[in-house]
Amino acid sequence: MVLAAIGAAFFILPLVGLIVRSPWGDAVKALTAPETVEALKLSLVASLSATAIALVLGVPLAWVFARVEFRGRNLLRALTTLPMVLPPVVGGIALLLAFGRRGLVGSWLDSTFGITLPFTTVGVVMAETFVAMPFLIITVEAGLRSMDSRYDEAARTLGARRWTVFTRVTMPLSGPSLLAGAVMCGAPARGDVGAATPVSGQCAGLNSCSPAQSH
Repeated sequence: MVLAAIGAAFFILPLVGLIVRSPWGDAVKALTAPETVEALKLSLVASLSATAIALVLGVPLAWVFARVEFRGRNLLRALTTLPMVLPPVVGGIALLLAFGRRGLVGSWLDSTFGITLPFTTVGVVMAETFVAMPFLIITVEAGLRSMDSRYDEAARTLGARRWTVFTRVTMPLSGPSLLAGAVMCGAPARGDVGAATPVSGQCAGLNSCSPAQSH
């Protein structure tokens, strides 16, 4: 009990210090400043967009990891979760090397379609998705592995197609893990600025980004 109390105090005391020492008298003025409102809008849009993209791309990938046997699966899973252990700035630099104007894919996008991702709001969303999606994948994969696969097999035996089984059986049964994964994904997407800094320049984290830069 003593060790548990010390562990709880380790988390509670910093939060108490933050509440007690914060300049609450200037909080309303600071939060209603135009630049702060614009920054909060950008942060909210970027984090929600990153979470949505992570759900669309991460849930199928988690299902593949949990249900499909193929050669190199463990390696692919390790690469997918690598952003969780990489220093955030290193992840941002890696994104630049891939999607920057001279990057592996970015140079082709720029020369072929005129699409430039760095220093845009899209770049912020991309960086936050890169950092946050692994949290969703491992959470949803764990939920799928713990779910009894006999329900899927029974649905397929009754003639349901794979997509029908996925949408009508697998996803409803894994609802709690989906919700937990979305929360786990949204938290780093809102709070991380390290990966976004190299990709987005002045559009990182809580800094504002002009609407023209988002195109």
